Amino acid sequence: MLNSRRALAAAAVVLTIFFLVFRSHSSSNVGQAQAAGNPAKSKPETANSKRAVAQKPVMDMSHMSTYDKLSYAYPYDIESKFPAYIWQTWKTTPADSDFQFRDQEASWTYQHPGFVHEVVTDDVAVSMLNLFYASVPEVVEAYQALPLAVLKADLFRYLILFARGGIYSDIDTYAIRSALEWVPSHIPRQTIGLVIGIEADPDRPDWADWYSRRIQFCQWTIQSKPGHPVLRDVITRITDKTLALKKKGKLSSIVGRDVVDLTGPALWTDTVMDYLNDARFFDVKNSQGKIDWHNFTGMENSKRVGDVIVLPITSFSPGVEQMGAKDYDDPMAFVKHDFEGTWKPESERHIGEKKEEEQKEQGELQ
Repeated sequence: MLNSRRALAAAAVVLTIFFLVFRSHSSSNVGQAQAAGNPAKSKPETANSKRAVAQKPVMDMSHMSTYDKLSYAYPYDIESKFPAYIWQTWKTTPADSDFQFRDQEASWTYQHPGFVHEVVTDDVAVSMLNLFYASVPEVVEAYQALPLAVLKADLFRYLILFARGGIYSDIDTYAIRSALEWVPSHIPRQTIGLVIGIEADPDRPDWADWYSRRIQFCQWTIQSKPGHPVLRDVITRITDKTLALKKKGKLSSIVGRDVVDLTGPALWTDTVMDYLNDARFFDVKNSQGKIDWHNFTGMENSKRVGDVIVLPITSFSPGVEQMGAKDYDDPMAFVKHDFEGTWKPESERHIGEKKEEEQKEQGELQ
């Protein structure tokens, strides 16, 4: 028994000595590193500084504009990675028996293994926005005030990309190629924050009868990093306009092209163009002039403007057989859109195809 007690005591003494020596040695090394300016010292400081940025001080934002609130809630870090998220919205999810877009939804999962892929229903969307935009309540108020499902769907895509980043694509789209191919390989991804495509490039005298803008950027497929200024601006515009219409009691009168102007591709295109000409983000004084539709018409390859990649019409609208769009097997074809346009009356769906059919019929009659 005595030997056992002595052994335990000896072991305790040895462990104590070892612990004290180890602490002394570690403290000495740290002190030497601090005195010599060792790079090892800078690593903990960098990590601590990042944590300090993440842990923002509590602020009274009641006096701040919507734009400033959004800036504070979700700052833009261009050097971050594109988040591996795919966001889509629909009335039901793939788990429901009546889900009607299984092939389309599966194409995104197939082309993007390892990505988080979510099909968000209306109820889930509200819960997500209440969580992500609790500090910007007017945004949630505007979303809930919108009278049409398409308006809410438009606003949600901007909101989810602004808060979480990744890819948004309409539920009736097929992923032809992985998003990893969307940004040209020679362009560093840490210099790009937004990837968009051309929806329409109508080179015809009556283009205004069918499209809202001479060059129209599509918003059925967008890739973005969180906090991008274009998303911040478009969210602010929609929120301000919606709440102003609500105050005047005019929200219920929104129909037809009002949708395109309030939340759709017209507003989206205007916001992108304004960003590309904004002196806060670009050296406008030394540029060759204002950026407008002339810079993008007839594109066959991607074009970089600052931190934005603009893809040609073939990328998100292949196979439409007009406006220079090439077929689905073209190397620049990335997404196929079925153009369901479920929010539009039947007479307004497939506008481009309808126009072509009318022209053919007129030609046959003549």
